[in-house]
Amino acid sequence: MKTISILGATGSIGTQALDVIKNNPEHFRLGAISIGRNINRLREILTDFTPHLVSVQDESVVKDLTSDYPHIEFTYGEQGLLDVASSSCDILLTAIMGSIGLKPTLKAIDNKTTIALANKETLVAAGDIVMRRAKENNVSIIPVDSEHSALFQCLKGENIKEVEQLIITASGGSFRDLTREELTHVTLKDALNHPNWSMGQKITIDSATMMNKGFEVIEAKHLFDLPTEKIQTVLHKESIIHSMVEFIDNSMIAQLGNSDMRTAIQYAFTHPERLHKNNPLKLSELHQLNFKPMDFHRFKMLKFAYDALEAGGTLATVMNAANEFAVGQFLQGQISFLEIEEIVERRMMMHDNIQNPDLETILSLDAQYKSNMR
Repeated sequence: MKTISILGATGSIGTQALDVIKNNPEHFRLGAISIGRNINRLREILTDFTPHLVSVQDESVVKDLTSDYPHIEFTYGEQGLLDVASSSCDILLTAIMGSIGLKPTLKAIDNKTTIALANKETLVAAGDIVMRRAKENNVSIIPVDSEHSALFQCLKGENIKEVEQLIITASGGSFRDLTREELTHVTLKDALNHPNWSMGQKITIDSATMMNKGFEVIEAKHLFDLPTEKIQTVLHKESIIHSMVEFIDNSMIAQLGNSDMRTAIQYAFTHPERLHKNNPLKLSELHQLNFKPMDFHRFKMLKFAYDALEAGGTLATVMNAANEFAVGQFLQGQISFLEIEEIVERRMMMHDNIQNPDLETILSLDAQYKSNMR
């Protein structure tokens, strides 16, 4: 029996993680959770689970929640996230969106808690610090993203020195078949209509711009410690092969599966073992698998990520923060779709890169570049 705590329990990943826990009560129990402002969803969760600690975003709702659920401790705000991260559990699933997940992830690592990582921004903004801290504390970081979970599984029992390249697949997002000229007129509704996956708003937009795939390249660099030139991306519209590994003898191992995040979540919770799950991939779906090389002119945000990875230092931190700001503006209807990449590129170009930054520098730059700079 493993105790699972969740940062971001009402989001897409958090909700699916709760399904995994609920469907396997003999293997998992829920420890502590954090949510944002979705109190109605929280109340639904509390009809099925009794976590010992719940963090909410706003202090104003704590009094009523404490009155309604006297056997549960409630906390709030940034400190609440740290409280959840430092509570006793076997695995902390970091499924909260944005760089706000960085500090609680580090807190859990210092607490020697295994991390099931679904927060891309943590490694994008401060990958060197996070992985170094995990190594110092002998803490496992198990990837939950379908692509990194696939790579993690393909590399199980293999010698990393024999890897020729990691191949991360990309569906292409909502606008994969549109030209750059056609992107001029796309709407928010269009952008949120992902062809293969059901995800939260920000990650769906990041998928449409291909920033999400750029984040995954940076994540892969930190998780598997390979040079940038050994991390490739390809378009694979079917989203059946989630990633592949090519070895120095030219043999390849691929991980295949349905577009169901519960599979990767469950594997992160059970690793190194597996549990039965009833959502098989039909062989009829494998009759044709398509792959195309990435076009960096068409998908500029992916090129930005490779550039940031090559530059090192704080450029990836700035890229992530600028993207967080720009996507927020797009979701609020303040800018057009293509202006997202314009803002990210402009802020990356204006930044004086800092090598080997400490955590305070990263947090300061994150706050600066995701603000409404003039």
